Order: sequence, then structure tokens, then C-alpha cells
Amino acid sequence: MTGGLKISRLGTPCRGLSMTVLRTLTITGWLVVSSMVALAQTGPIDKLATRETVNLYRSLENLSAKHILFGHQHATEYGHGWTGDTDRSDVKSVTGSHPAVIGVDIMGFTGRPDNEIAVTKAKVAKNVIDTYERGGLTTVAWHFSNPISKGAFYWVDTLSKPAVPAIIPGGSAHEQYKQILKGIGNWANGLRAKDGKLVPVIFRPYHEFDGNWFWWGKSHCTREEFISLWKFTVTYLRDSLHVHNFLYAFSPDNQFENEEQYLDRYPGDDFVDMLGMDNYGDMGRNGYALDKAALKLKVLSDYAIKHKKLAAFTETGLESIPNPTWWTETLLKVLKTDGLRLAYVLVWRNDSKSPTHYYAPFPGQVSVPDFLKFYNDPYTLFEKDLRKIYGDR
Repeated sequence: MTGGLKISRLGTPCRGLSMTVLRTLTITGWLVVSSMVALAQTGPIDKLATRETVNLYRSLENLSAKHILFGHQHATEYGHGWTGDTDRSDVKSVTGSHPAVIGVDIMGFTGRPDNEIAVTKAKVAKNVIDTYERGGLTTVAWHFSNPISKGAFYWVDTLSKPAVPAIIPGGSAHEQYKQILKGIGNWANGLRAKDGKLVPVIFRPYHEFDGNWFWWGKSHCTREEFISLWKFTVTYLRDSLHVHNFLYAFSPDNQFENEEQYLDRYPGDDFVDMLGMDNYGDMGRNGYALDKAALKLKVLSDYAIKHKKLAAFTETGLESIPNPTWWTETLLKVLKTDGLRLAYVLVWRNDSKSPTHYYAPFPGQVSVPDFLKFYNDPYTLFEKDLRKIYGDR
């Protein structure tokens, strides 16, 4: 099933042009013109970020004033009842366009034999590069398996050991963590498109840290330990491994009600490009609390605006989408809250085997008609709507 023609209202992406303020003064009959150049630029925390990464940052900042990009996790890797098909996504099967944002995961980069890791890295890299070549954007999650114990990325009381204090500077497994980051850094520096340029991505490590379900969660490390982990991860990738194509996203779950709570484990503006939130509970999983969802998004959006950062709704969705009008009556209503500036919203994955674990519609799913309304709304952007978000290439 293919949606109708979508008319987008895109402006030209901001490319960081400086503002020139002209003052004219009349002095003893002479006209004196003086120029004062005020650099009203914003950009990544990495001052050596690639041109394409800077352009992406400013494009997202500019577009978020009137639009939001729609994203879907693992959208082009697999979907409801299929896996590995070329240039396919469930979203494209419904609308004719891939999502604007594709979520991938680097969970397979550790804890496995080297040959399997190499295959996984190549597959994920190809997905990232293909998305860039089409004009889309990739966000990278990291369900990082506990590096010092069993339990994978979850906290399992009978298996898991507190890894954060072990891998931060001074910890017993710090050198091991540096080697893991070197693997990520080498992968990032190999993300070369056909034109030879490095592909920018949004890197979103240690998400939902305010919950207790992951080993990096709130109950398993102190505030100071988590901030140390975040700062070291960013500085080591950026300054020691020379990764200059990452934008760093800070992404708690929805366990906050105000700015002070949101910023409880915030590492500081020098270490974050994007402020996000994962929220399923308020969006239908635990009932509908749309006012609460909007308030929480407003907290991070307001902070981002004040501190010249990007903001995003980094994860949400309703499993199986049983509500046939969820897209326009729930999600879109929250996204259109007055004053919000969000770069993108991303819904979770469509499992290839489970008949019920999916978060985006596929042909025949009950919410398809409403999703097409969501797609055709000028506020939402999909891959086909994007125009040179990385600059001229």
C-alpha cells in the first residue's frame, strides 16, 4: 500500500552564516559605516567535527523549528515477517518512503568471537552508509553487554556485577574498556561514503540510565561514577581516537518531572550535543498521560533551546499499535505541544518473527490509515522529504 503525494515545506538548511550588523554614524559631515560581525553560530561539542557533521547539526536545528523527522529502529534491517531484503522497510511499504531516521545498534561489537564481530561491524556500517547515500540519518544505540560479568546488557541480580566503577578511570577494567572504545572508534572512522567523506551519526550510549534495568542504571552506580563514564567515553572517542563524525545524545527514560531531576546525571554542556527522552509509559503502555509526556518533552526542549543544543524524542511507541488513531490522536498531539523544538521522534523496532512485537505499521495493520495521515502532515518529515541535510555533496 502506498501513500499519496506528500508536500513538504522545507526551508534551506542553516549553514551557520554569521550575522553582519551595520551601524551608520554621521561624524562631521562624513558617513562612517562600521561592520560588527557577531558569530551567532551553534554546532557540535567537537570543535574538529567534520563539515558534514556540523551541517547535520545545523540542519536539524533549523528544521526543528517547523518540522520533526520520523524515525524507526532497525527499519531497513528487518521488519514484520521479513529480514535482510534490499531497500525495504515496513514504513516504505506503507508510505513509499523510508523513515528519515534509521536506528541501528552496536550491541554486537563486543562479547563475541572476533570473526563474528567483524561481520556485524561490516553489516551495520553498510546500513549507515546506505542511509547516508539516500539522504537519511542514522542514530546509533548501544545495548552494551556487561564487560565484567554475565547478564548481557540487563541487570540480573544473580549474575550481574557493577561494571561502571570498574571501567571508569582508575577502575580494574578501565584498560579493557579503552580497547572496546578503540573498536568503536575504528569502526566510526571507517564509515566512508562513496565520495570518501565520513558519515555523521548520532551516538546514543547508556540510554535510560535513570531506570534500573540496565547495568549502567541508577541503582548500580553513583551519580559521580555515571558522569565520569560519560565524560571519559566522549573525550576518549573524540580526543584520543579522533572520532569527528559523532553527535552525542543524552537520553534518560521518563523518570523525571522537572529540569532539576532531568539533569541529575547530566555531564555538562561540553559533553552533550542532543538532549533526549525515552518514553513508552505515558504514551499508552501504562495508560495515556499525554499531558505528562508533553511536560517532560518541554523540560528537555526548553533546556536545549536555552543552551543551544538539539533535542529529540529518542524512543517511544505502542507495541502492536492496537489503537487505530495512535499516530494522530496520541503521538502527533504530543509532538505539536506549543513551544516544543524536537529534531526527531523514533519508534521502536518491528520484530521479524514475533506476531505482536512491532511499533510501526506494515501493510494491512489496523493503524495504516491514520499513519498515512501522520505521514502526510506537513509537520512530519520522512526520508523523501529531506534535502541536503549534510550540505552540498
